[in-house]
Amino acid sequence: MQTIILDVSANKAQPLTIDAAISFEPFVAYLKKRVAEEHTVKAMIYQETLQQLLSSDVSQRDIPLAEIIRYGPLLEYIYACLSPAMRGEQDLVWGLSFPFQPITFYGTDLIYELMDSKGHDHQYEVERSPAEYHMERLRQVYVFILQRLYNFQAPVRTDLYHAGINKATGLLQYYAVHINTDFMTVTAKEPLPEIDFVQLYTSMSEGGGFEVLQQLLPLDMFRFRGFCVITVTDITAQKAVENIRQVRLSRTALTGEKSYQQVIQSLKSLLRNSKIEFDLFPFLRVNDEPVYGFEKGGTGILFQVWGEDRLPAEEFRRQVKGFSAKPVFYFSSDIFLETRKEYAFLEHFRKLGVKSLALMPLYHVQELVGVLAVHTWGEETFGDRSLALLEPAIAALAQLLQVYIDEFNLEIEKVIKEKFTSIQPAVQWKFNEAAWQYLYQVKRNQPAVIQPILFKEVYPLYGAIDIRNSTVERNKAIIADLDGHLSLLASTLDILRGQHEDDLLKEMIFHCLQWQQALVQQQLSPSDENELNRFLEVTAVEYLRHVAEQYPEQRENIEVCIDNLSSDNNKDALEKSMRMINQTVNGYFESEKSRLQESYPCYFEKFRTDGVEYDIYIGQTIAPNRPFNHLHLKHIRLWQLSSMVAVARLTHKLLTQMPKSLYTTQLIFVHTHPIDIGFRADERKFDVEGAYNIRYQMIKKRIDKVHIRDTEERLTQPGKIALIYSDPKDLEDYLPFIRYLQESGELKKELEELELEELQGLNGLKAIRVEVVFPEAIHQA
Repeated sequence: MQTIILDVSANKAQPLTIDAAISFEPFVAYLKKRVAEEHTVKAMIYQETLQQLLSSDVSQRDIPLAEIIRYGPLLEYIYACLSPAMRGEQDLVWGLSFPFQPITFYGTDLIYELMDSKGHDHQYEVERSPAEYHMERLRQVYVFILQRLYNFQAPVRTDLYHAGINKATGLLQYYAVHINTDFMTVTAKEPLPEIDFVQLYTSMSEGGGFEVLQQLLPLDMFRFRGFCVITVTDITAQKAVENIRQVRLSRTALTGEKSYQQVIQSLKSLLRNSKIEFDLFPFLRVNDEPVYGFEKGGTGILFQVWGEDRLPAEEFRRQVKGFSAKPVFYFSSDIFLETRKEYAFLEHFRKLGVKSLALMPLYHVQELVGVLAVHTWGEETFGDRSLALLEPAIAALAQLLQVYIDEFNLEIEKVIKEKFTSIQPAVQWKFNEAAWQYLYQVKRNQPAVIQPILFKEVYPLYGAIDIRNSTVERNKAIIADLDGHLSLLASTLDILRGQHEDDLLKEMIFHCLQWQQALVQQQLSPSDENELNRFLEVTAVEYLRHVAEQYPEQRENIEVCIDNLSSDNNKDALEKSMRMINQTVNGYFESEKSRLQESYPCYFEKFRTDGVEYDIYIGQTIAPNRPFNHLHLKHIRLWQLSSMVAVARLTHKLLTQMPKSLYTTQLIFVHTHPIDIGFRADERKFDVEGAYNIRYQMIKKRIDKVHIRDTEERLTQPGKIALIYSDPKDLEDYLPFIRYLQESGELKKELEELELEELQGLNGLKAIRVEVVFPEAIHQA
């Protein structure tokens, strides 16, 4: 035991101005009570201690801190009374401290080793701010005052834990500090004020309340006498497991490097060894087939051995299925000594520099969820005793992997919802309500009917980015490819005629010339086109292979011809260019979708044609809990115009990269009146509801190729944005935005006002058209 005055805060604690002093008087009162009650041998210890204290000159007076070291023998009697009888001093972290100050004046060797940051053998370093020390002690003082003077048990834990770095291992260690205030007294120097304990309890439950108490009960109105008993317990193992559970409860298990490292560091703290490494490998499945994961946190040793960089997908599935069918625990302190054939897989670990290795299957609710690897590098080793220390964390690790698997499955479902169905986040709540109503009816044995999914009075926005003359260009590419094939076939047949001539060859040449003339005269119907393809792909190829067998010297020319007959260079170039446009446009809208939702939730659906079309619906019924006003509508209309400028520029920029130059047109249909939409389960999409609203749908379907009245000119033109409307009032929101984009140099100054041709069942449509300014044009200007 040691009698040393030590500030365990290393002089970091802010002063806590209170009237406090060390006194044995509360402990003497305790001993008198125990002597009267105790009837075992303990009574002798209590009686002897009481006599020693009463015979001293300090049993009923305050003891200055500087003088306490003179009373070591009395302190030893106190230790004998308060410490566990069967625990040796060398095993206890125990001490006595000044009332509510971080000053220890008597204790075991272990408590001084732990707390003395200036000692040469000090192995534990805690970084805490003066403010943290101050608030910690303030909380203890007020909890004590409320309990003793108001008989109020504050909803605050007074047991503390300290986290610090072990200098030897570099790992976190955790210690629980229990401060016993049974041998303390507090008296008020003036009448106590009344306190609203309901309000105080609420504030304290939320982590506050002490600021109010400092004003209501200033500490200088109290007198504290006695001493505190401190007991410190190593809870590193408990906190390590708790930290792993916290990662699990966050629902972000293993999805970030920080979370993963928290788990790994907790495991190292649990084993108290920074040289032992860990890795987790969850078993993910799609349609019950094993698939690669996306993370390789920790050391990534299992990903290197089982991951896609080393194993083909089929071999990975085979190995995981084999392991799942017969999961085994493996451990070796030195894998270089293993020679049995069944451990051939260890060779991959040896190449990576692993020495000791344990592979532990992890189960959650009797289902295999993954593997934990424990290993060392180089010459470092560990034994089975280290593995035994992991036992408290095994269940938490298995739950952690299950959360990761659940999150993976939710991500799959999210992609399916967003990419393959019409159920988007903005309207998901409506489907949730309908699903709950359906299940509620089923559970109550009522007739179960899915309620209609309807959104009334939403504002529609329609846009279309079309590839100019895509049908014409596709026909041109097909004709060009067919013409090239016929020319190649004709030249090959001409070469063959120089070597030999027979009736079959004459017939082939005749048909080839006939098809060439039909192409020149543009007399091909769809059935003719099919027949020509059959002639080239079947009839001509069969004949050429027959000739190659008869005349081997012509085999090389014939094979070149056959290979080229199967290629469609012009069509491939066109389709590649169209893919480039569609991928660029789709990528742009995908990146904009989340940003679009920030102002106000809306339903956004794209359609693939030769370009991209989209419908947007926005309104109060989409998000009932968020107020909707016209500014939200104006915001999305500005976005619609700006996005058309951005898309036009993006596709224009692709011209230098396209194998076949293609241009896009940009069209917006302005409809200012709200409509009703409903989800059609049979088509898995939203559609308009009501006779009047159907007119909106009719206009959308018929305006893509509309002409300007009394001309042959199409409204939509490359490099321009066209807006179709019915009434001049429809443009009240759009015209200021167009002027803004003109002034900012994104649109040209000229604005065309146009009347459109009458369409079937539709008349009176008008349009405005404005040209986009491309960046290179700006530079040239």
